[in-house]
Amino acid sequence: MKSILRGLALSLSLLLSHTLPATAQAASFAKDPEVVEFAHSLAARHGFDADALLTDFARIQPNQRVLQLIKPPATPLQRSWDRYRQRFLNERRIEGGLRFWQENAAQLARAQATYGVPEEIIVAIIGVETEYGRNMGGFGVLEALATLAFNYPPRAEFFRSELEQFLLLSRENQLAPLSIKGSYAGAIGIPQFMPGSQRRYAVDFDGDGRIDLRNSTLDAIGSVARFLEQHGWQAGEAIALPAQSDDLPEAGLIEAGLRPSLKAGDLSAKGIRSSAPANANVALIDLPSVGATTEYWLGFENFYVITRYNRSSFYAMSVFQLAQEIRSRRCDPATLTAANRGKYCRA
Repeated sequence: MKSILRGLALSLSLLLSHTLPATAQAASFAKDPEVVEFAHSLAARHGFDADALLTDFARIQPNQRVLQLIKPPATPLQRSWDRYRQRFLNERRIEGGLRFWQENAAQLARAQATYGVPEEIIVAIIGVETEYGRNMGGFGVLEALATLAFNYPPRAEFFRSELEQFLLLSRENQLAPLSIKGSYAGAIGIPQFMPGSQRRYAVDFDGDGRIDLRNSTLDAIGSVARFLEQHGWQAGEAIALPAQSDDLPEAGLIEAGLRPSLKAGDLSAKGIRSSAPANANVALIDLPSVGATTEYWLGFENFYVITRYNRSSFYAMSVFQLAQEIRSRRCDPATLTAANRGKYCRA
């Protein structure tokens, strides 16, 4: 009987070894020679304790869910502005933006005065990124970054750099690296800054002596504004204007990219009409939707600056249009109920 039971236990063990997810079977990162070399490199270059780093790495392992999420789909989705837009320009995010603005009105105004970035743009970026801090991500940042740094060759160099920045950031702020949660790509906090961006651009906007993008809404507000200002935001200047084209634009105009390198007057001569001054530097932006006519816009330098946050014309246009909608509703008697007018409008 005992031999039968032992045989059943062995069979069950073998069955489990084949059915458990890869993350449960994977060895810890401390067993990876590349990680050991990385830890000793940080010790040599930045004065880390290599053994302490490897102790943390011993507690994590490659995360298969992270690898699934980072990979492009096997069959790329057809670009659809209408589908993308609906994710971010909806009543929940607009109402949330109005509340967020009301609750942080003084600090948003201070951020605009300090960095020149409109309040509604700051609100909209935070709304698009995490729905005003509601969805900051539940992945361990150390594990996510290590997974991408050592198990995702297409972008290993970038994520290895971000892992280094994350460990420096944790040490500077006296935080335990294993305690910090974020997105599957390692972005952190209310504004979803990558560690390198946090070290370069984030600010202590609440004046408490430390930068905390997960728990300080004020630090998040100031940091978003400073990020855009440092990337060339032009205070008081336009972001984007709609354009009309009777025919498919000439090849190469869209491919010229998101950075304004075309003259609005030259585009007008090619049949792309707008209200932009003829000498304005612009980019031609296309917003195709499945089964609908493609929208065309002219993007100015500030539109390009928004794409430094996320290098997508869909993303930047979502931020721009969400910001416009929140701004238009903030104190517009035609769109606010009497109750909301009292909640959201300045006296």
